[in-house]
Amino acid sequence: MAPRTWLITGCSSGFGRHLAEVVLERGDRLVATARRPETLDDLVARDPGRVLAVALDVTRPERLPAAVAAAHERFGAVDVLVNNAGFGSVGAVEELEAGHLREVMETMFFGPLALTQAVLPGMRARGRGAIVQISSMGGQLSPPGFGAYCAAKFALEAASESLAAEVAPLGLRVVIVEPGSFRTGFAGGRLHRSPPLAAYAETVGPNREFLTAQDGSQEGDPRRAAEAIVSAVDAPQPPLRLALGADAVEAIRGSLQGRLAELESWEDVSRSTAFA
Repeated sequence: MAPRTWLITGCSSGFGRHLAEVVLERGDRLVATARRPETLDDLVARDPGRVLAVALDVTRPERLPAAVAAAHERFGAVDVLVNNAGFGSVGAVEELEAGHLREVMETMFFGPLALTQAVLPGMRARGRGAIVQISSMGGQLSPPGFGAYCAAKFALEAASESLAAEVAPLGLRVVIVEPGSFRTGFAGGRLHRSPPLAAYAETVGPNREFLTAQDGSQEGDPRRAAEAIVSAVDAPQPPLRLALGADAVEAIRGSLQGRLAELESWEDVSRSTAFA
């Protein structure tokens, strides 16, 4: 396969860093982005001819076209976009600060969609390209305490499902990645914890504690996740949704089964609403 150019957001750590390393090891070109580009110096040093580091904050939509333009100027195209930048959030819906909720949506929904729009014209013109949206198993289910985070992922998945159908006839592909628990720092220093209310100690409290307790001991290996993502992009028929981790598979399956059971349980009522 000829070398491709990947534009990956959030390359300073986590999935973004591991994806960047896998991309370079396979001989592809990399446009690595981060809010602080100096965190990418080691990636550039590996192969300055194949790596371009770009300062990018995905919550600043006016700066996104410039990042894509820099990729085109250096490498001629963006073949694969990976919208990866994000952070964790825990808090009951009533506990969420208004500013924080907007930050979550800007980072993990509005930003990725704007960057997707920025790369689509070039991909359409060439008739090829792939867009990888790093979602979460929280894009399929929303446990107590994850209303903000999962709202952004649900929204991203909805838009991406429409996008996939829209661009398939144009030769473009979309892959939505739904990881479970991986050792990426998700539950570490960047995890936002909304101020707790006593009323939600029994529902949200255990999830708050679980996140803190599991940090650094999650079963998921982000390196293997990165390899799985690249394999999906390479596949002749890539999946629309790719769950990563046994916990993601089991949680998503359980959620879908529960939704189907509820749909069937209330089916008679649902069907009774037509004109007689």
